[in-house]
Order: sequence, then structure tokens, then C-alpha cells
Amino acid sequence: MSRDEAAGAWLAARAGARLALIAESHARLTGRPLLGAAPFSAQGLWRAPFALLAHGTEADPVFFYGNRLALELFELTAQELVAMPSARSAEAPDRAERARLLDEVGRKGFIEDYAGVRVSASGRRFRIERAIVWNLADGAGGVQGQAAAFDRWTRLD
Repeated sequence: MSRDEAAGAWLAARAGARLALIAESHARLTGRPLLGAAPFSAQGLWRAPFALLAHGTEADPVFFYGNRLALELFELTAQELVAMPSARSAEAPDRAERARLLDEVGRKGFIEDYAGVRVSASGRRFRIERAIVWNLADGAGGVQGQAAAFDRWTRLD
């Protein structure tokens, strides 16, 4: 198994049932499957042609999953990602806007067409565009976190 595949398997195992909840919640809230016509699989999420991140419900939410493209953009290892509060993915001036966005997602269930500046571990800035952000809601309506996916970004540095 390659290092890349091992990272994906490690993240999928660590995410556990929340991994399927990412795809299930997306389909339930948006009416569209996350992976298009492809059936859900951990490998499908890992290799998706879009960046995918998810965090839990802690007071300062911490990422519990990011796919291969997300790790590449944020310049993180799988272990670094799961130790990082999701607020650190945005620059300090953008954190208030990010908090407002997450509150709106909490009320509505999801939003589409989000744009904002993010920062990688090395400090490289990039603007994400056309992002969808949604609640990870279980069958009983309990929120287990939030996820975001985007396939458009522009490097700023």
C-alpha cells in the first residue's frame, strides 16, 4: 500500500461511521449524491476530484477528515489535519466571516456557492469558490459536525 493510500485508509478508519454520514447528509440535504453516479466508498471520497473536509462539534471544532486533495491544498499530513482546529484553515481576519457562515449552515442545513480565503500550513493563501458546506446530520436529526467541498480555488501567493 502506498503512503497516499495508507493516509486515506487511516483517515477513513479514524472517521468511522462519520465518513458515510458525510455522503448521506449531503444527499439528504441537497438532493444530490456527493460522488455523482459513483456509489459511496471511502476510496471514492479519498480520490474525489474536489477537496473535502469535515470537522466535529467540539467548542473549537477539529477536523476529523480531509481527502487527498484537501491535504495537498492545506499542505498537511493526515495526522496534522486531525489535530487542527478547523478555524485555523482561515486567516484571522476571515474567521468572523467563517463563524457567520457556520452559524448559517447550522440554521439552514447547508449553503452553496461559498467563497473565502484559506491558508495552508506553510502560510500559502488561496481563495476557494463555489464551496458547499453542510451539516452532518444523523437519521434522528442530531448534528455530528459539518463538511465542506469545493473544486475551484485560486492561489493568491
